[in-house]
Amino acid sequence: MLILWHLGKEGTKRFGELKSLMPGITQRMLVHQLRELEAHEIIHREVYPVVPPKVEYSLTRHGDSLLPILDAMYDWGRNYVDEVLDGKNDFTIAEDHSG
Repeated sequence: MLILWHLGKEGTKRFGELKSLMPGITQRMLVHQLRELEAHEIIHREVYPVVPPKVEYSLTRHGDSLLPILDAMYDWGRNYVDEVLDGKNDFTIAEDHSG
């Protein structure tokens, strides 16, 4: 979802840009996810014949169609934090996770 979010909200990105936007992801996992999204025609991979190689990723029409869903999930998450989590103090949250 993060790959789609960044490509949808910020536009075309190179591999290194995507990697830096997701510091917790390994290079291997990012490559795997990008290949899977490309195979399902959700993202487009553009390879430029230059040295050093330049590869850019962007959303396809199918990928763009997922943005309203991602926006709705983002809105839900913000509302959840505002209405549920911000209403609890740290002590209450710690009790909820203890057992």
